[in-house]
Amino acid sequence: MKLTSRLFGAIAAIATLGSTPGAAEDFPTKAIRVICSVPAGGGVDVTARVLAEQLHRLWKQPVIVENRTGAGGNIGAEAVSSSPADGYTLLATPPAPLTVNATLYSNLNYDPTQLKPVAIMAFSPNVLAVSSKLPVKSVKELIEHAKANTTTFASQGNGSTAHLTGALFQQRTKLNLTHVPYRGTAPALKDLAGGHVDMMFVDLGSVLPLHESGAVRIIAVATRDRVPEIKDIPPVADVVPDFHSSTWYALAAPPKTPDDVVAKLNNELTAIMAKPEVKERYSKLYIRGSAQDVETVKSFIASETELWSGVVKAAGIKL
Repeated sequence: MKLTSRLFGAIAAIATLGSTPGAAEDFPTKAIRVICSVPAGGGVDVTARVLAEQLHRLWKQPVIVENRTGAGGNIGAEAVSSSPADGYTLLATPPAPLTVNATLYSNLNYDPTQLKPVAIMAFSPNVLAVSSKLPVKSVKELIEHAKANTTTFASQGNGSTAHLTGALFQQRTKLNLTHVPYRGTAPALKDLAGGHVDMMFVDLGSVLPLHESGAVRIIAVATRDRVPEIKDIPPVADVVPDFHSSTWYALAAPPKTPDDVVAKLNNELTAIMAKPEVKERYSKLYIRGSAQDVETVKSFIASETELWSGVVKAAGIKL
């Protein structure tokens, strides 16, 4: 009798496991919540909302974007990390919470390596912009100027992509630059345009209008190749070998989320990003979609973690 009851219990457990709401064949059957680790209106937030709208149309289920910000993205990442592993809570985030925050912060309430990468929602090229009041028009001229003069570089805050890219530039050129952190892109660019700081690495979409108006000057792109929107502007790598940096926005799931659910999300998002209407919306934001599968996304994030963690350690940055 005991053996029979155990057998039936095992069968029931297997049946229950097979009908878990997180199973890909049933997913999704209810609303999906996307926790965005940065404030509303930023690149990650806008991109997440574009994709959320498309997923809602596809699945006929609500896809709700919720901004939960603070601590360099750690608050949002922690919230997702402690959520049920069923694919119904996702993290939309810039690189830091998945790559360098474990190196930047002495104590985290989540393990970035246990979050499951789902997709890269978008890539945005970074560019090197200088104040129009700075008498330089190329990377070579900037380096010579910085050797002879105190030179400042702005960022959206300590540990941000702009901060780390500036630190990488400083390390590769052996310059002694002064970092000036701001609370977001807008105030940093305002001071760059006003000549209160000298230079900044920033995503193209944020700075292009200022470049076109003459308030700031883009002198190089931080990508390996030229950028179509500003094809006459050369890469930093033409002067500083192997220098590259891009802003990217990722989607991740809680630890132990079923692989088939992660794969289904990745497949759907990849197809959505290939749609002409989404490509058009992306182009207006100066971002591009990603066709990377889950394993490629994992490898990419691992390589970015290695690069930027090395920069953090070399610069001695701690938050």
